[in-house]
Amino acid sequence: MSFKKAVAVGLISLVPALTGCLTHTRIVPRTHLAEMVIGTSLDQLVHQINTQYDAINTFKASVEITATTGGSLQGHVTEYPSFSGYIFMRKPEDLRVILLVPVLRNQAMDMVSDGKTWKLWIPPRNRAMDGTSQVTTPSKNGFENLRPAVFFNSLFIRGLDPDEIASLTTDIRIVQDAKKKKDLIEEPDYELQILSQPQGQTAHTHRVIHISRIDLEPFQQDIYDADGKIVTQAVYSNYQKYGDISFPSKIVITRPLDQYSLTVSITKLTLNQQMDNDQFDLKIPDNVPVQHMN
Repeated sequence: MSFKKAVAVGLISLVPALTGCLTHTRIVPRTHLAEMVIGTSLDQLVHQINTQYDAINTFKASVEITATTGGSLQGHVTEYPSFSGYIFMRKPEDLRVILLVPVLRNQAMDMVSDGKTWKLWIPPRNRAMDGTSQVTTPSKNGFENLRPAVFFNSLFIRGLDPDEIASLTTDIRIVQDAKKKKDLIEEPDYELQILSQPQGQTAHTHRVIHISRIDLEPFQQDIYDADGKIVTQAVYSNYQKYGDISFPSKIVITRPLDQYSLTVSITKLTLNQQMDNDQFDLKIPDNVPVQHMN
């Protein structure tokens, strides 16, 4: 036997002894594969997203909204009482959000936007604000950076713009079994990436839409800024049928840079009902000074 073969045989013979001393086995939650998985193509997914967005022209919802602020950077999390209210939307970008004071049911907040500018009226504080949809001077108070576009872009998964392109990858997420709470399921999903048109050899990610391969419903949307940071993450669950349209009844909106999150629970929803201009007209009392936000 040559020297090299002798060394190899010697090392192999040592493996059981070495591994027996150095390895350690621990128990981890056991998973099982999803029983049924749907396959589709990139073109079909893009068509589905475009069709679902185009199917909704107006939106009127009764909602419960809960907010939290803080996180690991601040070392604490503050939870706020739940507010009931209403959200109205009319394409292309009209939006109104009305929140009510708990128990008393008076207006706590009224915010309206046409997609370019917005106005906010807070009656309990006798405070009013306005500004554009872009935040040019971020506030240390994350809630002061909240713009109507955060609601619009989180509640509705926009279709692709003409100057955007799409790519598709797959992944696996671990979810709890709906029937057996202790069991975990490995559920394959699609990740639909919405990108800018390439400039030379580079392209920027605008959004990533995570789509379950169990039912082909989006369960998460990540929205990026120009620097590639996630500015908004929306998680969708509890889908309900409203006529022929499927829509999530729970949306959790997280703003990681601003360190706050909003949980929107829809209790009643009416889609594609005629909406008039006065439903998006907010009149601030003349004696209230309006603070302009940059």
